[in-house]
Amino acid sequence: MPNPTAAMLVIGDEILSGRTHDSNTHHLAGVLTEAGIDLREARVVSDDADDIIAAVKALSARYDHVFTSGGIGPTHDDITADAVAAAMGAPIGVREDARAILAAHYEKSGVELNAARLRMARIPEGARLIDNPVSAAPGFIIDNVHVMAGVPAIFKAMVASVVPGLTGGAPLLSRNIDVYRGEGDIAAPLSDLAARYPMLSFGSYPFQRGGAYCTNVVTRGQDAAALDAALAEMQEIFG
Repeated sequence: MPNPTAAMLVIGDEILSGRTHDSNTHHLAGVLTEAGIDLREARVVSDDADDIIAAVKALSARYDHVFTSGGIGPTHDDITADAVAAAMGAPIGVREDARAILAAHYEKSGVELNAARLRMARIPEGARLIDNPVSAAPGFIIDNVHVMAGVPAIFKAMVASVVPGLTGGAPLLSRNIDVYRGEGDIAAPLSDLAARYPMLSFGSYPFQRGGAYCTNVVTRGQDAAALDAALAEMQEIFG
């Protein structure tokens, strides 16, 4: 049986402008790989409601899980919750359980739960909350869409609380070897090797070392014995 599939939707003008580096996709990819969930696509969209709605609809229809990051804070451009609610056809409003979480957090901190902060308690009807042990403001899950914060520390905490509860498949394993030849020199034997191991995927990644062109060859799959056999052949072929 094939592994469950997933997509990542990164939301925010700050990512597209280059002002902020997206580390969340990298983190999610590693966690999902270990869980046996195949991350098949990653998109970045601006803080535009129509773009977010279109992306959520497309990705949620195509993949088993969609993870979003960004746009669930207290400011005017934090529109992810409303956009996801619209995409899923769900009403949205301040929910009492989310409001209570925020109220307790800000009371403890001696900070006012003003109208801006209360925006973070807007949750689509029927959604389940995602715990946020870092700053309290919850994410949420509606249908197969997991809506999470953009701040990396909070995103990681939310991923840690969500992914263990998902059904995964066989983890994706990998083997790799550095070949001290350029990609053009190894393309033909690598193609032959890939044909002999159709259950595995092969990738080649060029680099330079000591002024020479080299290639890191990586093979991935779920069959450890096949990976070991392919690695042995690569070592024999490429030295």
